[in-house]
Amino acid sequence: MKVDLLIAEAAIELIPPELWREPDVVAYCAKRRKEARWTLLDSSYHHRAMTKLEDERKRGRPDIVHFTLLEALGSPLNLAGLLRVHVHTRDGWWIRVNPSTRLPRVYERFKGLIEHLYRHERLTSEDGTVLLEMERVGLKELLGRLGPGRRVLLHESGSDMDESMVGRLGVAGSLTLVVGGFPHGDFSSHVFEMVDERVRVSDYRLDAWVAVSRALCLFERTALRP
Repeated sequence: MKVDLLIAEAAIELIPPELWREPDVVAYCAKRRKEARWTLLDSSYHHRAMTKLEDERKRGRPDIVHFTLLEALGSPLNLAGLLRVHVHTRDGWWIRVNPSTRLPRVYERFKGLIEHLYRHERLTSEDGTVLLEMERVGLKELLGRLGPGRRVLLHESGSDMDESMVGRLGVAGSLTLVVGGFPHGDFSSHVFEMVDERVRVSDYRLDAWVAVSRALCLFERTALRP
């Protein structure tokens, strides 16, 4: 059984034009010697300016995607060739991640990588291998491209996820596991409408990377069992 992991409504975006002249943004971009239009929004540095944005509590957290990708790409399931990883950002970009990609561990370097990706829409290795690629795609179309298999949402309101459930889900063939890539609030209503069921890996609301790690462990016990 192969698994597609989709980090949905990811809190990654470039600084929106309405914030380009905000003092915090101007100072931050001057320090990094970058134009605001090619700089990632980051609540750690831009939180005062972000109070002017709609839905600001769900925005400006590239670190969530960074940690989650490190967990997923370093998992035994991915190393065994049984995982594909995707990011769908809140502003409508689909980022396809090559399973062999080795992301920088340092967060600031990761941000620079994603800023480069926004600018060029593709990141390749020295030998020409595409490591990261992005394109404008709606979430519904993205899920359609991933195939007709089961779509499962990691959510605290779901049924308990255990090995027997993983075995049942695996019967469907392809499986897309959706996790939120935002810090606060809940999924938009249309996301709930696009999935087949909800599952949970804990009684507590977990950080995305923790939930993904626990979920992938369950898949590994089933898929990699001798």
